[in-house]
Amino acid sequence: MELEKISDQELVERYRKGCQASIEALILRHKDKVYSYILMTVKNTAIAEDIFQETFMKVIRSLDSGRYQENGRFLSWVIRIAHNLIIDHFRKQNQMSLSSNDEYESDLFNNARFSGPTVEDDLVREQVHRDVRRLVDRLPPEQREVVILRHYVGLSFKEIAAHTGVSINTALGRMRYALINMRKMIRETDLNLTLK
Repeated sequence: MELEKISDQELVERYRKGCQASIEALILRHKDKVYSYILMTVKNTAIAEDIFQETFMKVIRSLDSGRYQENGRFLSWVIRIAHNLIIDHFRKQNQMSLSSNDEYESDLFNNARFSGPTVEDDLVREQVHRDVRRLVDRLPPEQREVVILRHYVGLSFKEIAAHTGVSINTALGRMRYALINMRKMIRETDLNLTLK
């Protein structure tokens, strides 16, 4: 039986019984969503990669020690671990009083894709994405978390509710208020978020 077709819970059980390929299948299955969540929160590729690796090292240690409880929510559990590691990262950063304004590690204009006829479109698209990220960052923490989990990680509202420990209606309400707040901020700042 191919590992890709097996449920998360079955893969966890197989890993506990010694099947190393099962943990690799779990990581491969969820890596994009977990990494996206981390990157959207920390906004730094190097830090996101470190936290991503630390997240799955902690997942493996927890599975090895039997601390994971079978609840059918493996991805939510992994996201919770990543979330806690992100909080730890920001606490350490605040203690060391380090700050950086670098959002991008590469030279924007020394990039092959800007040498073609769509340079203006690419610049507009990137600016719109940056503006939207700034709006999301200005939301209250509960609303920001729902937006990131829904639109950047791709969780359903049921999964978001389980992850955040609230009802589905509360998660939906937070999303609704996030959208209202973002529209208000767009009007107040006169932002143009139109893509060509």
